[in-house]
Amino acid sequence: MVSRTRVYLDHNATAPLHPAAREAMCAAFDLCGNASSVHAEGRTARAIIEAARAEVAAFAGIAPKNVVFTSGGTEALNLALTPSIETPDEKRPFGLLVASAGEHPAVLAGHRFGLAQLELAGLTSRGVLNIGALGAILARASAAGHRIMLALQAANNETGVIQPVAAAAAMVHAAGGFLVCDAVQAAGRIDCDTGSLGADAIVVSAHKFGGPKGAGVLCFGSDSYYIREALLRGGGQERGLRAGTENVAGIAGMAAALAAAKARLREETAALSVWRDELEAEISRVAAGAVFFGAGAERLPNTSCFAVPGIEAQVLIIALDMEGIAVSSGSACSSGTVKHSHVLSAMGVEPEVARGAIRVSLGWNSRREDCVSFVEVLERTLSTIRARQDKSAA
Repeated sequence: MVSRTRVYLDHNATAPLHPAAREAMCAAFDLCGNASSVHAEGRTARAIIEAARAEVAAFAGIAPKNVVFTSGGTEALNLALTPSIETPDEKRPFGLLVASAGEHPAVLAGHRFGLAQLELAGLTSRGVLNIGALGAILARASAAGHRIMLALQAANNETGVIQPVAAAAAMVHAAGGFLVCDAVQAAGRIDCDTGSLGADAIVVSAHKFGGPKGAGVLCFGSDSYYIREALLRGGGQERGLRAGTENVAGIAGMAAALAAAKARLREETAALSVWRDELEAEISRVAAGAVFFGAGAERLPNTSCFAVPGIEAQVLIIALDMEGIAVSSGSACSSGTVKHSHVLSAMGVEPEVARGAIRVSLGWNSRREDCVSFVEVLERTLSTIRARQDKSAA
């Protein structure tokens, strides 16, 4: 657990392990059986995996057999973003991967699509997918005879902006295409089953909602989808799509954390929305001119991304950390360093403003007092930084 001597406000990077997940994992760690073995110990391990599969399937609104466990969101995206997915109506390989310009680096890498097969659809200044730009890309691709896959986040990891997945799904399906939704940030925070999203596949990562690191899942909306080329080949686990001995403890912890997230979803969403709005009001009070990114769009209730003009993100993050506050500048999956945000660039944010972007993200163990503490420390830290800047300029 995160020490209460510090204030942890970086749930979009990783949420602290939920007690329910810890309990499920400890029970699984005590088992010695391999889930592929037919003896009693193996059957016990298999039962844990299949119970977890049923839990994930209920969350995603799909049949359990359409749940594929992976080592995390990145592996699940690597598996899903391939030209080789067959559907009942179409066996041809996908010729084009379309992604929003604000996608996670795990998507923008293109995976098993060549770079020439990747095309980006822009964002509006509010951080929302430009539907008009998407329509133009789909029209061109259809005219060229390409089979199209769209990769679109349910919610952006940096700004928290919720994307129009259902509307985009209708467009791509009308063009005969397939939609893979990165629901990593949305799972446990908003409703994001395959039906409401209109997605053909969704990707989830356990450590964002209180599960363990190293566990994820790819959920297909139908059992009629078939990937010709598995990413990991070997013993045939996970319907032949993900070979390797299953991470029983990780899978059990993910299912337990997901169940806990579902149970508290409505209450937590309501509380975090209020705290986030109060937080932003207080930031505006202590940091004149603060800019909040995506504030004009629908956002996750737990996320605030802002910049204080004239203050570099790296300077502020380190100063806050020294005062016991953990926040980040955006995605934590690149190299552990503070980089300029491709998301903010796609939104048209000026580089000198984007360089100051700070992300505050709340979660299952957050308290209103954490937000109060953050503002108090932010006000004091900004005063110190500006005094140093003034001294240097003198």
